Amino acid sequence: MQSAEPLRIQEHRRYELLDSLRGLVLVSMILFHTCWDLVYIFGIKWGWYKEAGAYIWQQSICWSFILLSGFCWPLGKRHLKRGLLVLSAGGVISLITVVFMPENRVIFGVLTMLGTCTLIMIPLERLFRRIPSLAGFAVMVLLFVGTKNVNRGYLGFEEWNFFRLPQFLYRGGFMTFLGFPEPGFYSTDYFSLFPWLFLFLSGYFIYRMMKGKKDLLQKYFVDGFKPFSFLGKHSLSIYMAHQPLIFGLLFGMREFNIF
Repeated sequence: MQSAEPLRIQEHRRYELLDSLRGLVLVSMILFHTCWDLVYIFGIKWGWYKEAGAYIWQQSICWSFILLSGFCWPLGKRHLKRGLLVLSAGGVISLITVVFMPENRVIFGVLTMLGTCTLIMIPLERLFRRIPSLAGFAVMVLLFVGTKNVNRGYLGFEEWNFFRLPQFLYRGGFMTFLGFPEPGFYSTDYFSLFPWLFLFLSGYFIYRMMKGKKDLLQKYFVDGFKPFSFLGKHSLSIYMAHQPLIFGLLFGMREFNIF
């Protein structure tokens, strides 16, 4: 996931709470992916992992990461460099999985989406700055809820489908990147620009609403929990390394008949 730029306040200290939250979500993601490997790669029969509870767990992870990334965007610097770095990391993951694990390939994964959102914000931030923060947040939440099911062919949210979208939208790689997957498209980690850009922007507007509350930010956001803060500060590196390490560990455990 996206590694944030230094998060600083007037005393040049970081918002450690944001690092801690990111680290906590990172731990949850590592546990989730460990379960995924055990079920889908090593063949462990865990029926619960294919039920609603696991889906809610997965959604809590991605929602948290994306909201935090949008919240932290205004706090960072060097957005062009950061966006290109995250986008490149997503490309590396796609290349490696397509070549070495085509049955578990990652196309248009979460890093590709986050890198794109980071870059899109560079030219659009001046426009968003003119929008009242509460109104911007409300609109982005409505857009996210209304487009949550675009990957399935509908405007709607989860089990509620409000309007079926025309099939001509679902053609080609660029439309797949936007959120309208072409027939036969497959990815084990698919995060299209829509609807997730709207969740990213919801996080951005949450920060805008809190920006003027310096006392609140300095009272509650400066301190964090050090182990999770460390993970949060190095989230991109850990994200890139965690799956090979998990797979190697589980493969070694299987070879020694531990499971």
